[in-house]
Amino acid sequence: MYMLNSEEYDPEKIDQTLEMLYIDRKNEFRELSVVLLSEKALKSMPNWKEFVLNFSLDVEDAFKTWSGQSPLAIGSPQKALTLLRQLGHDKTSMNQLAHLLNLSYNISCEFKEIYRRLK
Repeated sequence: MYMLNSEEYDPEKIDQTLEMLYIDRKNEFRELSVVLLSEKALKSMPNWKEFVLNFSLDVEDAFKTWSGQSPLAIGSPQKALTLLRQLGHDKTSMNQLAHLLNLSYNISCEFKEIYRRLK
């Protein structure tokens, strides 16, 4: 699901918010991009920051389901497994996976807060 394509977000404000967020969270974006995208894809993909942000928004949305804040949807199990498989690839511990989940969740929350303040 591409969360940024929803009617909830204005494309101009998305760009402005993403640039502001990237200034402070450059390292986190890079760390997630290395895990989510191959080196070739990263070099050829001009919108990799949006990809990482969309992934992060998906993680936050999935967490709402995992924590019981949102009802279980039909695709929730597949979404959860996909997110965990993408982040867990080549990881050797739950701590590494939890670290990436936390990075994703924090990026999503910070994006929403900056976006809200720009209104």
